[in-house]
Amino acid sequence: MSDLSAIVKAYDIRGVVGEELTEERVTDFGAAFALLIKPDSPSVVIGHDMRDSSPGLAKAFARGVTSQGLDVVSIGLASTDELYFASGSLNMPGAMFTASHNPAQYNGIKLCRAGAAPVGQESGLTEIRDTVEHGVPAFEGQAGSVTERDVLADYVRHLHSLVDLSASRPLKIVVDAGNGMGGLTVPHVFEGLPFEIVPLYFELDGTFPNHEANPLDPANIVDLQAKVREVGADLGLAFDGDADRCFVVDANGDPVPPSAITALVAVRELAKEPGATVIHNLITSKAVPEIVAEHGGTPVRTRVGHSFIKETMAQTGAIFGGEHSAHYYFRDFWRADTGMLAALHVLAALGEQEGPLSALTADYSRYVASGEINSTVADQEGRLAAVRAAYAGREGAELDELDGLTVDLGRAGWFNLRASNTEPLLRLNVEAPDEAAMRALTDDVLALVRA
Repeated sequence: MSDLSAIVKAYDIRGVVGEELTEERVTDFGAAFALLIKPDSPSVVIGHDMRDSSPGLAKAFARGVTSQGLDVVSIGLASTDELYFASGSLNMPGAMFTASHNPAQYNGIKLCRAGAAPVGQESGLTEIRDTVEHGVPAFEGQAGSVTERDVLADYVRHLHSLVDLSASRPLKIVVDAGNGMGGLTVPHVFEGLPFEIVPLYFELDGTFPNHEANPLDPANIVDLQAKVREVGADLGLAFDGDADRCFVVDANGDPVPPSAITALVAVRELAKEPGATVIHNLITSKAVPEIVAEHGGTPVRTRVGHSFIKETMAQTGAIFGGEHSAHYYFRDFWRADTGMLAALHVLAALGEQEGPLSALTADYSRYVASGEINSTVADQEGRLAAVRAAYAGREGAELDELDGLTVDLGRAGWFNLRASNTEPLLRLNVEAPDEAAMRALTDDVLALVRA
């Protein structure tokens, strides 16, 4: 019996190919997933990204699924949100082979139930891990079959049905696909729209020869920022490796915070359904719930992570949800995250008026944020306790522990301190009304964390 806890993460399976993630082991994961969902579905839809290892791993997983008597629908090369579309529109459980923004030697499996419902540690992943560790029981019946299906055109049509771009003025857009799946999907999604696309790194290449496909790291959007300024574009878009997240820079090359994008999209969705609920995780800007409320919506705060967002969306019937990490979730997209749909909303909002994106998003960026600051600490609980004790007695301080420790100091700002699930790190996010207040609060908390 092998210990798989190192690669079965909170939301997916991920590891180094050939060492932690072998085709034999992936076949077992496929069989275990089939056992999990067999009572509810006779088939599974599978997609994969452009990494060299992805086609082989996807086929290995399909062998495991079919060995348990279930059928497989293979959609081949796809973005993660295209796989979610297939799971939703075909009403099938799904498996996507990608390691998202991780380096080339990694790969992974993102799993969902029919209708793109998430599979995390508390909703199936632990059971799958245990089944593989103890040995997948053999199935005595007839093996399932594998058929191929191209859903890209249907995915594009569905996206276009959700955002009206007919009133948009022509826009020039630089798109950095990072050699990831955006290089496949962007040309199809943007075809026929009033946009001039300036492409960067559209060649599908899982070795990521130009930069890591992780736009959350400022080093990886430098080329995009330079190209936007060079060609006089209206904005720039950067997608991560599996193209489920989208980052935005304005005409000056300045990044637009994901919280501002969350607020912008929320306002547009609330215009369609006044009074609707909008989900935001606890690290998004305080501006998000303020703006949602100002536009008649009901803001609901959740823990960080897509399984919590999707679960809360299902419970509340929320129309939209956003995270600080540029994951955007739409009820009309089976509550799944799709950076492409968020990008279309931004383009529609910009194209419907004459001003620059910086002016459009100015009201959505009301505060100054630190970004995520990581500290390596041996005793996570001890340091969290020290910070909790230091702020518990401060006048006007409100503490909650929905996810880690959040301390709201009113006009002085707020911060969240969370332990990493996988590393000896504490993650700090701070927001305040101005730069000086943000830096002062950050320094105060870090002095306690790193004492």
